[in-house]
Amino acid sequence: MKPYKFEDLPDIIGELLTKIDSIEKLLQENKLNTVAANDELLTISEAAILLKLSVATIYTKVCRNEIPANKQGKRLYFYRTELLNWIKLGRIKTITEIQQETELKFNPSKSFK
Repeated sequence: MKPYKFEDLPDIIGELLTKIDSIEKLLQENKLNTVAANDELLTISEAAILLKLSVATIYTKVCRNEIPANKQGKRLYFYRTELLNWIKLGRIKTITEIQQETELKFNPSKSFK
C-alpha cells in the first residue's frame, strides 16, 4: 500500500465512492437474477415433482382452490415461490407454540423469555 498525503484524500474518497457505486449495482443485478430464478414458472408436471404429489392431486387441489395457480387458456402454471410459501403456511404448530399463543392472547401482559 502506498503512502497517501492529506491533500490526496478528496480524490481517494471520490474513487472509493465510485467503486462502492459499482459494487452496489452488481449486487442489485445479482439480487434481481436470484429473485427471477426463484420465481420460476412451472408446469403442472413440474409442480407435481416439486410437491411430490400426483398430477391428478394437483388438479383436484386447483379445483378446490387449495393451491395457488395461474391459468392461461387450458393450461395451468405455478410459481415456485408461491408453492413453497403455500407449503410453509401448512406448518403444524407444536404444543409449546400453541400454549404460548394462548397465554399471550389471554394474558398479554405476561412475556416469554
